[in-house]
Amino acid sequence: MQQEHDPDARTAARPRPARTGLRVPTPGDRTRLVLASALMLFVELALIRWTSSNNLYLVHMTNFVLLASFLGIGLGFLRARASRDLFPLGPILLVTLVGFVLAFPVRTGTGRGGRWQLVGLLDLAPLPRWLSLSIIFALAVGTLMALAQEVARTFTRFEALEAYRLDVMGSLTGIAAFAALSFLRLPPLGWGLVGAAVFVVLLGRRLRLLRRGPAIALGALVLLLGAESVAGSFQWSPYYKIHTTQLSGGLFRVEVNNTPLQTALPVANLRRDSPFYLYPYTYAGSRDDVLVIGAGTGNDVAVALAQGAKRVDAVEIDPAIMQLGRDHHPDRPYSDPRVTTHVDDGRAFMERTDRHYDLILLALPDSATIVTGQSALRLENYLFTTQALTQARSLLKPDGTFAMYNYYEPWLLDRYANTVRTVYAASPCVQLGPSYGPRQQAVLTLRKDASTGGCTTTWTPRTAALEPSVDDRPFPYLGTRTIPSFYLWMLGLVLLASLAAVRTVAGPLTTMRPYVDLFFMGAAFLLLETKNVVQFALLFGTTWAVNAAVFAGVLLSVLAAIEVARRVTIRRPILLYAGLLAALAAAWLIPQDALLDLSLVPRFLAGVTIAFLPIFVANLLFAVRFKGAGSSTVAFGANLLGAMVGGALEYLALIFGFDALLIVVALLYGLALLTGRKHLVTSRA
Repeated sequence: MQQEHDPDARTAARPRPARTGLRVPTPGDRTRLVLASALMLFVELALIRWTSSNNLYLVHMTNFVLLASFLGIGLGFLRARASRDLFPLGPILLVTLVGFVLAFPVRTGTGRGGRWQLVGLLDLAPLPRWLSLSIIFALAVGTLMALAQEVARTFTRFEALEAYRLDVMGSLTGIAAFAALSFLRLPPLGWGLVGAAVFVVLLGRRLRLLRRGPAIALGALVLLLGAESVAGSFQWSPYYKIHTTQLSGGLFRVEVNNTPLQTALPVANLRRDSPFYLYPYTYAGSRDDVLVIGAGTGNDVAVALAQGAKRVDAVEIDPAIMQLGRDHHPDRPYSDPRVTTHVDDGRAFMERTDRHYDLILLALPDSATIVTGQSALRLENYLFTTQALTQARSLLKPDGTFAMYNYYEPWLLDRYANTVRTVYAASPCVQLGPSYGPRQQAVLTLRKDASTGGCTTTWTPRTAALEPSVDDRPFPYLGTRTIPSFYLWMLGLVLLASLAAVRTVAGPLTTMRPYVDLFFMGAAFLLLETKNVVQFALLFGTTWAVNAAVFAGVLLSVLAAIEVARRVTIRRPILLYAGLLAALAAAWLIPQDALLDLSLVPRFLAGVTIAFLPIFVANLLFAVRFKGAGSSTVAFGANLLGAMVGGALEYLALIFGFDALLIVVALLYGLALLTGRKHLVTSRA
């Protein structure tokens, strides 16, 4: 989301009326700027969400579409004064992108030999990954560039900070609109109708003067998204594109984002065909009170009831999947009065509950879904850290049992088993089921007192045990402290493309030398927001509502900084650097565990202060610096390159953890201070 990801870069491109000689802005101009900014953010959010639901290549490319959007928005601002109007091309490029993704999907299917593998349309071979991602990247860049030029052209009618303020208001509108559609669980047809309506308003009479190309494209966009929304058995939750398939005997299978998730089966079938569902109870003691995290469509809840549970707390993050289980599971477990359902993040539920359990079960919590477009977190990552398992142990009754199961590759089983051993100081019981290619069914269990309940088959590592994941570095699916080579190739190509694009639009890069400090500010701010996203995911859960609130909070912090800069003269801007360093130091020194120990309201207040104070100060610092920029276009080019580098630097968290990003942020702002020290003069704004 460009608006939040780097307001420094966005603002740096905004020329001031004194240099343009344009007319005084009207109320209509203000409305246009708000609408154009809202549309730009709305389309970006929709693309990040929608493309990954149809193309599995994007599942683990955490910020690929984000970086494409960021580059496109930057190029659009650099073309603010270009003679050609790109905005009418926006609908054409957008429908081309949508058509390509629908025509060349990447999903899990059965190929030759009946084995699961990646397939394309009609089970044909998918496009090569490099080709598929390159086309998506190019079309996303073009789409956002067209939208951004419309925003940038309207910017030129306002004083810089007034334009910035209206842009933030538009960004907040875009976030609110997309959050509302997520809450209502509307399919892409709803997204398309909203976007098309705003396009029509902004294009106005240009629709009649351009041979109807944009109008035809908007109609085709609505038709394509409508066909996807109504064809088959699709529904859209805040996290997934969900497809259900009816099977014989009244059973049904659920697929999410083009990959299988679960088949809802009665307990009788599970006993016969999938006995590993019952393994957690083999060596458990009492099972009166059971907590199921990752309840899904209800298989594990049904088993718990069949095993004699008197109360079951069923936690599932996705409301649509839980509703499917409520409506269609053959055993109707969610209708049983012994079951209490909770639509929530599993880690957040464990942090908030005051109940204690005989059995806590992590039941297949494997989402393959990224929290946002701007972090490497999957929805369940914080469930598998040593801190999370320690919290689970604290919720067990004296003779209670902890259990977790999934289809594990050997190295991942070793990591989780070693994490359990780290928490309990004892090796867990391991029960293995059938293998499916490189993955094998496995159940890990251990009682609160570190006994195995009579199980004699305990875990021993096949090789050197992998280190457990922790809250600061919650990447259980990453084998070692490294950045995968494909990520490095992808990031390198993205940065080269960005460099070439900025060079083409802005001219020789040497002209950006006076704005090296803006380069470092752009990189730092992107990292700062990434840290806030993951901080709030830990403190309050990885739900879509929390993520939307974080992005809105970032924008509100930016808006507050703008209002201060407009009304207050900053006599000694260098003091802002000191304040920013102090805010970063506080965020570094205050451990996350200390915040988790607080009750909800104090945790919220502390979390907001620690997260948003640095953002506020950083934006205030930028506003003061921007007033002295001699060439807003060149300043923006420098800041854009810095932001792209910041997007690449996010991946350092895979090696060093998220707290280390604060050190990188401080270093980058330190470089901004050194390279921009001549601008630290008394402000006369």
